[in-house]
Amino acid sequence: MLFGIVVLGLVETFTGKPFAPAPITNEAGEVTAMPLISPEIRTGFVLAGLVVLGLYAAYRFVAPLPEDRGVSHETMAD
Repeated sequence: MLFGIVVLGLVETFTGKPFAPAPITNEAGEVTAMPLISPEIRTGFVLAGLVVLGLYAAYRFVAPLPEDRGVSHETMAD
């Protein structure tokens, strides 16, 4: 998700390309500027990140909790 939002957004900013996700046209309808990276590619990276986070959440929900075998509880002696 960070790659699709932050990194590709910074690439768009530093290259001086337009910030609009759609091509910019003039009065005659000619395309004067297009984004460097397609919005479909950026959306794909963000959706892939959401899928990975969703799969991780499902794994954590289904996976059994670890037992505390190595933890010993000590009490103070009087």
